[in-house]
Amino acid sequence: MHRTQLYLDESRYNFLVQWARRRGDSIAQVVRDLIDERMQAAVKEKRRKDPLWKAVGMAAGDGCAVAENHKDYLYGR
Repeated sequence: MHRTQLYLDESRYNFLVQWARRRGDSIAQVVRDLIDERMQAAVKEKRRKDPLWKAVGMAAGDGCAVAENHKDYLYGR
């Protein structure tokens, strides 16, 4: 883990202090959690824009076991 320093104006600092107290966490943990949330959102956004992900679910079936019953579909049995 890396140690870093932040310079915050009064309103941002007060916000973090209050939020950390409500959660029972340290300010550092609140900042880490906020960064984690943003990282997850960035991954989701990247996937959303990826044309390959748009194909996911395109061939979703109706739940029938086509592979198991392929002869019925091919030969009408």
